[in-house]
Amino acid sequence: MSKVSLALASFAAVLCLPLSSALAQFPQPNGGDLERGTLPTHWFSQQAKCMEIPEWQVHEYNADFYLLRQSPCTDYEKPFIFLLFGKDKAMLIDTGSRNGNLVPTLELTIKNWLARNHRASIPLIVTHTHEHEDHTWGDKAIQAISDPAIPVTFIPSEVEATKKFFGIATWPTDIGHIDLGERPIDMIPIPGHSAVSLAFYDHKTGVLLAGDTLYPGRLYVKDFPAFQASVERLVKFTADKPIAHILGNHIEQSSTPFLDYPVGTMYQPNEHELALSRGSLLELDDAVHSMHGTPKRLALRDFSVWPTGTAFMTPQEEERYTKHVKEEREKMWDHTQQ
Repeated sequence: MSKVSLALASFAAVLCLPLSSALAQFPQPNGGDLERGTLPTHWFSQQAKCMEIPEWQVHEYNADFYLLRQSPCTDYEKPFIFLLFGKDKAMLIDTGSRNGNLVPTLELTIKNWLARNHRASIPLIVTHTHEHEDHTWGDKAIQAISDPAIPVTFIPSEVEATKKFFGIATWPTDIGHIDLGERPIDMIPIPGHSAVSLAFYDHKTGVLLAGDTLYPGRLYVKDFPAFQASVERLVKFTADKPIAHILGNHIEQSSTPFLDYPVGTMYQPNEHELALSRGSLLELDDAVHSMHGTPKRLALRDFSVWPTGTAFMTPQEEERYTKHVKEEREKMWDHTQQ
């Protein structure tokens, strides 16, 4: 074969690459058609003076997308929750952990948005990344909101309720959808960390909200086969979409590569940034595949794969875990009696 023929064959091969690969990119480095936003370089949770830290830090990614982080002074989990606005509806993803007292901050944020947009009201859909209590503790308070300016539709973190509301025909292989009004959002079932884990893709910004499945920290895996399948599903889903950021529910990793903060750490003065990239997702996919079906702990630069269960614990960790479970059960009992 001549050099010319080889060149033509190579060019033809490039043209035959899956269209999805091209669709995930833009022809010029101009931001494409995504709505732009900014993330903070510093969260209040990095400082150690509780009197100077609000119960919730509200960060405006852009005018219609907000990140809220719970204070470490109320719970060392200090989870993130997300608030998105469309033309017709708003969506709150997660309700925070214990002692969060989310409602006052949430109502103020929504009222400020309404005033800015010269609106009297907006319906609020409340859903979850998954069912663990550090992301659902505020459910009761949210359901009790009676402000006519913020009519609430609440979806419990349960498979059937989630399937019905978002139109997910078959769990976990199908995708759900909702349009908040010129703001389409896809929901991707990703069980493995928990039974009802869900990721959210915002077409407006290209942000993928990955819950506790991918974030800078310990990725707790309860069901390894389901987790691996979910990561594969996320890789496939994102193959033909621009991904500006992957945002998870926590930061547990320090800014030092391969170094995380111990469980229970309140203040994290040198913590990792929140945002990860699709490259991190591909790295996670490669990591779980490298285990060949046998889960194990594996520390990577920006996160760790962390199978749950006493079989994977050191004796010291098992002792701390047993104590923690007992304390959490007692707190949950007290919460249900309120």
